[in-house]
Amino acid sequence: MASEAESLSRQAYRRLENLIVTLRLAPGALVTEKQLIGLAGQGRTPVREAIQKLEWQGLMRVRPRVGLQITEIIESDHAAIMQARRQLEPVAATLVAEHANEEQRAALLDCAKAMGAAAATGDISGFLEADKRFDDILEDACPNRFLTSALGPLQTHSRRRWFSNASIERMDQSVTQHVAVIRAIRSGDAEAARRAMDTLLGYLTNS
Repeated sequence: MASEAESLSRQAYRRLENLIVTLRLAPGALVTEKQLIGLAGQGRTPVREAIQKLEWQGLMRVRPRVGLQITEIIESDHAAIMQARRQLEPVAATLVAEHANEEQRAALLDCAKAMGAAAATGDISGFLEADKRFDDILEDACPNRFLTSALGPLQTHSRRRWFSNASIERMDQSVTQHVAVIRAIRSGDAEAARRAMDTLLGYLTNS
């Protein structure tokens, strides 16, 4: 029963996070719990748990006597977010290259294919969905849960900022860099995975 409740909460979180990242819940927007329940397609308890997580991640703010507010995108935060990611994420890529199982490596190949298809059709939303799956697979495959817990909110903030400035050209470059990371992880080359992730993050830092 607990795992089922956790699953519903996770579904609610993923749905609301996607709406925030893709700006369908716009920065600065005021929303009600009732609205979020309708958007998430889940009951009150899973949605409240999702709201708590989004608030902890800095994507939503609870304003007494006002309601819930989607946080603004603060451009000056980008450098600090990427500074932290560049320290942590290459380590995660190294660990994943060493520890991912065959199912996870196959799932990464599916991500690469989805990203390539998105690039071919100019589907920015499709790329973003594949990018989220990429991060989720790395989280599942990485044996250091403290590392992935720290990275999760940073990746979400980065993804929202990236979408706010997205273009076909930026997507094409990002796909190329992601595929390089995936190729290194699938081959089990930890050092190549570290270098490829560092290159990807360097590109994202300056874009």
